[in-house]
Amino acid sequence: MARKKKEEAVTVENIISMDFAEEMKTSFRDYAMSVIISRALPDVRDGLKPVQRRILYAMKELGLGPDKPHRKSARIVGDTMGKYHPHGDGSIYDALVRMTEDYSLSVPLVDGHGNFGSIDGDSAAAMRYTEARLSSAAMTMLSHLEKGLVDFVPNFDESEKEPSVLPAMLPNLLINGTTGIAVGMATNIPPHNPAEVISGVIACIDRPGISLEKLMEYIPGPDFPTGGTIINKEDIKEIYASGEGRLRVRAKTVIEPGENGRTNIIVTEIPYTIAGNKTKLVESLAQLTKDKVFDEIYDVRDESGEDIRIVIEVKKDRDAGNLLNGLYKKTPMEDTYGVNLLAVKDKQPIQFGLKPMIEEFIEFQKELYTKEYEHLLEKANARLEIVNGLIKATDVIDLIIEILRGSRSLAQAKGCLISGDTTDIQFKSSLSAKQAAQLDFSERQADAILAMPLSKLIGLEILKLHEEGESLSSDITDYMRILGDEKELLKVIKTRLRGYMKEFSCERKTELATVENKVYVEKIVVEELYILIDRFGYTKCVDAAAYNRLTAETLSEFSHVVSMQSDDKLCVFTAEGNLHHVKASAIPRCRAKDKGTLIHTLCKFSDEEVVAYMSFEEMFESILLFVTKKGYIKLVSGAGFETNRTTIVSTKLDDGDRLVCVKRMSASEYSANDNKVSMITAKGQSLGFMLSEVSEFKKTSRGVKGITLENDDSVAYCTCLPLGQETDTYNGRTVNLKKIRTRKRGQKPQKASGVIE
Repeated sequence: MARKKKEEAVTVENIISMDFAEEMKTSFRDYAMSVIISRALPDVRDGLKPVQRRILYAMKELGLGPDKPHRKSARIVGDTMGKYHPHGDGSIYDALVRMTEDYSLSVPLVDGHGNFGSIDGDSAAAMRYTEARLSSAAMTMLSHLEKGLVDFVPNFDESEKEPSVLPAMLPNLLINGTTGIAVGMATNIPPHNPAEVISGVIACIDRPGISLEKLMEYIPGPDFPTGGTIINKEDIKEIYASGEGRLRVRAKTVIEPGENGRTNIIVTEIPYTIAGNKTKLVESLAQLTKDKVFDEIYDVRDESGEDIRIVIEVKKDRDAGNLLNGLYKKTPMEDTYGVNLLAVKDKQPIQFGLKPMIEEFIEFQKELYTKEYEHLLEKANARLEIVNGLIKATDVIDLIIEILRGSRSLAQAKGCLISGDTTDIQFKSSLSAKQAAQLDFSERQADAILAMPLSKLIGLEILKLHEEGESLSSDITDYMRILGDEKELLKVIKTRLRGYMKEFSCERKTELATVENKVYVEKIVVEELYILIDRFGYTKCVDAAAYNRLTAETLSEFSHVVSMQSDDKLCVFTAEGNLHHVKASAIPRCRAKDKGTLIHTLCKFSDEEVVAYMSFEEMFESILLFVTKKGYIKLVSGAGFETNRTTIVSTKLDDGDRLVCVKRMSASEYSANDNKVSMITAKGQSLGFMLSEVSEFKKTSRGVKGITLENDDSVAYCTCLPLGQETDTYNGRTVNLKKIRTRKRGQKPQKASGVIE
């Protein structure tokens, strides 16, 4: 028992009490900052995310320079993951693949060998099949690592060291851009033209107070690798000032004459937003053609090879320019690119403008070049010290040889060279001992002398030492001049940047323009059509010529035939009280023997029973008679159903009620006084009354009681025909309208014996 109490006491003491809300807040904040700093956002100095920086450094450590053979991507990913980036290999390989894409980056940082995907949207092959090495652009960010220009920090398990930032001497962040989504924030920096960015950096160095307007003379706007046109040029200045905004990017097109009198719209450049997914554009164009959204399109095909060439064939006598306006609106041929110049500075995410971002790069360059020249100065001084020591040694080489021969150990000889200690060294004469006691070489010089080969005593080698010493002295003077004057340091920075400009310069690909949106004018060639609907709801469309060729036997297969114009709409009333619209152009044109498409599919409804079909134009100029299962009746003007929506409520229904009849009447039929409404119930009751007794209501009304029904009875049939017409059909049977007695609306019906034959 005592032992149990002791265990309980220990357990209680080990419990840590904390506030749940405070712990959640702290943990989520730590997680968010980890994502922001260590994964999603680039450093403003080198323009790289941590995974990209680690990949490039791992490749540097593997010796994969531009002049070396390619190495398997799996090896690169494995080294990166095992040494520096302890995350999934998929994310590392995806980052590696993106750095090879010349349609995503202005200057790719990795030279890929193998299938690394395509602009169409094809994914890269598995990492075991592809190979990679560093590009020359990547070397501008890695080649000075050995000079100690940046700090190295421990990796995740402190078994390796990795650079906290790469010594990037190319403004990578603006040239290649980046995109990333963090917790509560995102970055989306567009790529720019390398020559323009470097020119802008040099302009900022020459004129630190340069205005944004003047700076934009050098960097007028983003330059996407896929080309295209930015059509809201006037917004770029505000975007560069605030660091955020939206660019409207449009594909570049050419209109050319095609075959058989048709015109071709050729897409030669696509928006950057669909780079790596060109197939999406082609599929959207093909779907528009299939859905007949644009009647002008004859065919769409992708003829792209090394260059993009998407051909859109336009039908004869159609306006290709007008169609192009519609395509810009309905397809990814015009898209929006959201700019957000967000980057990390001193482990804090900051929204930058164009000029502040360039200023950060310039400050980073000053720091890098200062450390580089301090390194070069230290190295040159160390070498000059050795060279001077070797030159001095050649003047007393006989004495040095005598010291070496008389010494018992290397340490003894070295001590004599440095401090003149001649203890226990055997000399040939006291004069030699006296001269040896006066030697004062530095330790570095002594090491070099002791390691000096005899070939250095050749006269030519001694001459080379003197020349090297003069060269080193000149270099040291230059290094001290550069380090002592910031203007000289900036000159060196500009000189190297101009070299990079020459190496990576390319023509601007993206055009900047101010373009007004033009409205697409839908032009439809109006023709007479016939909509054929069979008893199962399969629907097809034929033109007048094809309809006139149909035989009576063929027409008998269709329960409904609706005549309309090609710019009209088919109106479908269902028992649930809904009205669905479908454009005539959306109904597939078929031969009479073809099956067609279900009306439910065309109108996008499922379990609704169709009550009536009619064209919108006929309905608009007519009066509609509505009758429900519970006997409610009303008249509604067809003009009340005009709408741009594809589905609306055509009448109000009570719970359990359904629409039984929708009868269309022209204005002349409605105004005539000899029209009779005839109703038959499910229990065989019938009632007839004059149409003039029915009132007109709005479509949102339920109507009024048209017939008094017994319990569990309901209206099964209703029609409205002139008094002179004696018969009608109902479920394939003949209805004797003459036997349906005319009474007042709302009265009890009579037995329908003999009415249905």
